[in-house]
Amino acid sequence: MTVQIKTIDLEPKRHTFGHIARRLGGDKPATRYQEATLDLQATDNFHYKPLWEPEYWHYDTRKTAVVMEDWYKPLDPRQFYYATYNISRANANQAVERNFTFVEERDLLGKLDAALKAKLISGLLPIRHLHWGSNMNMAEACQRGYGTAVTAPCIFSAGDHLGMAQIVSRIGLLLDEQTGAALDTAKDAWMNDPAWQGVRRLIEDTFVERDWFHLYVAQTLGVNAVLLDLVYKHADAAWGPAAVPVAMLTEFMADWRAEEGKWSDAVVKTVAAESEANKALISGWAKTWIDRAEAAARPLATALLGDAAAATAAADAARTRARSLGLSL
Repeated sequence: MTVQIKTIDLEPKRHTFGHIARRLGGDKPATRYQEATLDLQATDNFHYKPLWEPEYWHYDTRKTAVVMEDWYKPLDPRQFYYATYNISRANANQAVERNFTFVEERDLLGKLDAALKAKLISGLLPIRHLHWGSNMNMAEACQRGYGTAVTAPCIFSAGDHLGMAQIVSRIGLLLDEQTGAALDTAKDAWMNDPAWQGVRRLIEDTFVERDWFHLYVAQTLGVNAVLLDLVYKHADAAWGPAAVPVAMLTEFMADWRAEEGKWSDAVVKTVAAESEANKALISGWAKTWIDRAEAAARPLATALLGDAAAATAAADAARTRARSLGLSL
C-alpha cells in the first residue's frame, strides 16, 4: 500500500474586505495595518446628536477648522495598529525595566547628595504632571478627531504619555526610598514654584481648546517639541553626577520623541499640504504655541541651567522642524 500526499493551492475568493478593496482600487492583498485602519470611522446611523454639543454629530469633520477631502490621507509611517503598538511598547518596557534594575542595584540615585536630589525633585519630577496633561490632550484629540488613521495613533500617544509619567514617578520613588514624599514635593513645585508656572499655565490653556487639530498642533509642535525636548535633551548639564543614571531611566522618552515625531510630522505635513487655507491656519497655530512654549520654558531653563539659552535652542529647533513640514512661521 502506498500513500501519496498532494498539496492543493486554494485561491481565496477575496483578498481583503470590500471597503479596503475599494480604496486600493481592486481586490488586492492588504496589509494588517491597512485593514485595521482604513475606513473604520463610523459615519452613519447615529440615533441622535450629542446633547452636550448638538451642533455636531458624534464624529464630525467640522470639529476642526482645517478641511481634508479624505481624513485617511495622513497615515502613520510606523504603521501602528493595536497589535504592533503593543508589541513595540512591550519591547520598550523590557529595556526600561533593565535600566531601572541596573540603577537600583547600584543605588546610583540613592548615593547622590541631598542638594542634587532636591534639584531632581523640583526640576525633573514635576514633568510627570505635564505628561498627564499631554495624556488628556491626546485622548481629547482621539475622541474629537475624525478618521481612524489619525485618532488611533492619538490614543496610542495618550498611553505613551501616561507611561512616561509613571517612569518619572518611579524615579521619584527611587530618590525618596519608596516613601512618596518626593512626589508630594514635586506636585507642590508644579503648583507653586515660579519656574514651572508658565509651563502649567500653557498646558492648562490647551485643555479648553475645542478645535482638535489646533490642539494636536499645540501638543506636538509646542509641548512635545519645546518643553519635553528642553527637559529630556537640553537639561542634562543640570543633573551633574546624576546625568548618566537620569539619561538611562529616561531613555524611553528620547527614543519616543524620535519615533513619534515621524508620525506627528507626517500628519502635520499632509494636512498642511492639502490647501493654502490649511497651511495658513496650521502655520499660525504652530507659531503661537512654539512662541508660548518658549516663553514658558525660559524660567524653567534659567532655574535648571542658569540662563534661558536652552529654551531658545529648543524653540528654534521646533521652528526649523515646522518649516521643514511646509509651514510658514
